[in-house]
Formats: sequence, C-alpha cells, structure tokens
Amino acid sequence: SLVESPAFYPYLSGRRNLELLGRYIGVPRAEVGPLLELVALDEAGDSRYRTYSLGMKQRLGVAAALLGDPELLILDEPANGLDPAGVAVMRDMLRTLGGSGRTVLLSSHLLDEVAQICDRVSILDAGRVVADGTLADVRLACGTGQRIVVKAAPLAEAARLARELPGVAAVTTHADRLELTMDTGQASAVTRALVQAGIAVHELTATGPSLEQAFLQLTGGALAARQSSSSEVSR
Repeated sequence: SLVESPAFYPYLSGRRNLELLGRYIGVPRAEVGPLLELVALDEAGDSRYRTYSLGMKQRLGVAAALLGDPELLILDEPANGLDPAGVAVMRDMLRTLGGSGRTVLLSSHLLDEVAQICDRVSILDAGRVVADGTLADVRLACGTGQRIVVKAAPLAEAARLARELPGVAAVTTHADRLELTMDTGQASAVTRALVQAGIAVHELTATGPSLEQAFLQLTGGALAARQSSSSEVSR
C-alpha cells in the first residue's frame, strides 16, 4: 500500500532505500532494478532521495509497495500535489499496473483521473456505498436517463419533433445542436424519427454526467441532511 506521501531515508539513493525495505521483508535485491524501471526511475535510481521531485518520490513509493509482487495494490491519492506532467506519468503507470494481472485499489478525490484510469468505481458517502460498478453504471445510478447531443438541420424543426417523441424527457437547444434527455436505449429511435421526417442528422453523440456530477448528485442530498442536522444541534 501507499498511503498519502511515502517516507524514505533522504541521504540514501532510491535504489538503496528499496534494497533495505526488500531485505526487511525477504525480497531479493535483484527485484529492485526491474521495479525502478517499471516506475520510470531507473536512470535516477542511484541519486539520493532528497534530490527527487515530488513526482519521483511518489513513484518510488509505488515501487516500494510493489516489493514482493503483491496481487493487491492499495494507493491513496498517489497523484496528490503533482504537476500536470507528473499526473500524466502516474496515470500511465497505474494503467500499466492494472493491466499486469494485479488489482489496483485507488482512493482519490481527483475524479477526472479516476474516470480515466479505473475500470470500476465505488462512491462512498458517510461510510456507505451509494454507487458501485462501471463508470456507465455509476452515471445511470443518478437516474437522469440517457443524454445525447444531436447536430441536425433544420435545428428548430428537429427540436420541435424531438419534443413530441415518446421517451424524450427534455430538449435543450444550443446554437448548433440539441441536447436530449431520454429513456435509456432510445437513441436509435430518435435518430430514425428525425431522418424519416427529412431532417439531416450530421452528428449524434451519447453523453452523460461526469463522474464529479454523479458524485455530487449521489452524495449531495446526504450532505445537505448532515449540514441541516449539525445546524439543529448547534441551535
């Protein structure tokens, strides 16, 4: 596991730090080199830890967690405090680790990163799981239905027809497109109806709430209730 920020001997090299940790848990020294290469620290492995950037320190922490080749890797905010380049390197590394036959459990508030990295997502509110599954499953848990963006001409006629279609809950008109909220699985029926009416459909894109929007929707009511309860107690 790697919880928040790793701690190593600052006056020792990254390689030597890993060798010492490996010796404590019975891991051969020969494993250290491949781990440094895996986390892109092979060239900096013999530099002292105190000279490492924040991103390098975080990657060395991941390498330490990988000593002994665990089947489960638990990471808590591994990209915390990293610059955009460091975040990108960490993201690519986590994808590689997740595809190498082990399970990576990532705990993070950086929801855009979670959406780009993870195969499955769980949202917790006050210690209770309020959503769990693929990203698509979590979005559907919001209960907002399917959303599609349609570029069509003439736009006004497309909007009028879309509002009359069964299963379409809402139609929002923008400068060059429509955004439709509808029952899941109705996109093909909407497209067919527009084309049969002589409307040119140039583009249709399925969309949905971001993971952040899903998180806020799924936890917002409980948060408001807790704030209200705290206010009542304080009075």
